[in-house]
Amino acid sequence: MKRDTNELYFQLVALLLSIIVVHSIFVTVVRPNADSTIRQHAEQVAAGGEYEVPRSFFIIIKDLEQESCFILLFWAAAIMAYKTRTALREQAMFDQPLISLEEGSRVLVEDAAQLARPLEALPEQQRGLLLPRALQAALTRFQVTTSIQSANDAVNTLCSNEAERLDSELSMIRYITWAIPSIGFIGTVRGIGAALGQAHEAMQGNIAGVTSSLGVAFNSTFVALLISMFVMFFMHQLQLIQERLVLDSQGYCENNLLRFLKI
Repeated sequence: MKRDTNELYFQLVALLLSIIVVHSIFVTVVRPNADSTIRQHAEQVAAGGEYEVPRSFFIIIKDLEQESCFILLFWAAAIMAYKTRTALREQAMFDQPLISLEEGSRVLVEDAAQLARPLEALPEQQRGLLLPRALQAALTRFQVTTSIQSANDAVNTLCSNEAERLDSELSMIRYITWAIPSIGFIGTVRGIGAALGQAHEAMQGNIAGVTSSLGVAFNSTFVALLISMFVMFFMHQLQLIQERLVLDSQGYCENNLLRFLKI
C-alpha cells in the first residue's frame, strides 16, 4: 500500500513537472522561433519572392496538440523510468546470498525456520521485493503443510499474481500510448476544419491561410505518431524486463530451494 501511494505521488509530480517544463520550452523557444521563421517567409512573399511552405522543426511542433504530445511523452518516460528502477532493484536481489545450499543438500521441515532467518533479517524495503517474498512463502508453506508440492504451488501462485499486478500497473502507460495519436487526430480535424473555413480565400487566390491550416493538420498527426511509436517501443522493453523478472524469480526458487526440499 505504501509503495502504491508513493508511486501515485510520483506520477502526479512527474505530470506537473512535465507540463511546466514543456510549456516553458514552447513559450520561450519553440513558438518564438516558429513565428520568426513564418515572418521571414511572409516578408519574402511581400517583396515579390516565390512562396515556399516553411519546413522548420519549430513550425512542425509549435501547435497545442504537439505540445500536449510532448507533455505525455515526458510523463510516460518518467513513469517507465520509475518502474525500470524498481525492476532493477528487484533483479539486484539475485546477487544476494538469500539461500545458501550446497549441491546434494537436503532441506527437511525442521530446517525451514533456520533457512528463513536471513530472509527475515532483511530490511523491510527488501523483504517486500518479489524474490524474498517467494522464498519466504515457499519455506512457510513447506513448514506448515510438510508438502513439497504445496511449497511449489505457493511460489507459482505468488509469481503469477505478481505478473498480473505488474501488467495491470502498465495501464496508465497504455492509456498514454492511446491518447497521443488521438490528440494528433484532434489536431488533424482542427486543421482541416480551419482550412475549410478559409476556402473562400483560396478561391480568390490567397492560399496562405489554407496552407497554414493544413500544415497544422498534418504536422500534429506526424508528430503524434512518431512519439507514440517511441513510447510504445520503450513500454514493450519495460514489459519484457518485468516478465523476465517474474520468470527468473520462479526459476531461482526452483533451482536454489524447491529441489532441495525433502520430507
